[in-house]
Amino acid sequence: MLHIREAIVVEGRYDKNTLSQLVDTVILETGGFGVFKNRELTALLRRLARERGLIILTDSDGAGFVIRNYLKGVLPPEAVKHAYIPDIYGKERRKRAPGREGKLGVEGMRPAVLEAALRRAGATFLEAAAVRPPAGGPITKADLFSLGLSGGPDAAERRQALLRKLKLPERMTANALLPVLNALYTRAEFLAQAGGGGG
Repeated sequence: MLHIREAIVVEGRYDKNTLSQLVDTVILETGGFGVFKNRELTALLRRLARERGLIILTDSDGAGFVIRNYLKGVLPPEAVKHAYIPDIYGKERRKRAPGREGKLGVEGMRPAVLEAALRRAGATFLEAAAVRPPAGGPITKADLFSLGLSGGPDAAERRQALLRKLKLPERMTANALLPVLNALYTRAEFLAQAGGGGG
């Protein structure tokens, strides 16, 4: 597993699934063209770009470049790196037919190709020894549960209220929220914001 400082934004969930088998970092999806109307996601991407840097990794087809160019226009350029996959023709295993342009997307790339693209983009690779758990440990699912933010009655409403307070997208699930919280807050900072104690 490769540890990368920057967060990575990809187009969809299959891209995220492929990449998450290779890298250990926050990976967010644009939802395809959905990002154009999603102000909350755009604000979160800006925040992650400022806090840790952001790598844009979209498909090499026309749609991928439209999404990339949109993100170029709304994100701080000094905090964004661009990773490009090569034009490789074929189709992903889960699809019946190739895409419109016949090119493989991020989900169809071999791990070595994705790693090379990230290295060319200037991703900050961290040594495994340098990846220390944060003081107090990471924020966990158990923390979310104990704070009533997942798995219980009214958890969704409590989570939405906290997300509004933290200025994060209100529709984030507990699973989607966890890596973002760990990227932006220490456990102590989060527990203070969420109204929990220590421990």
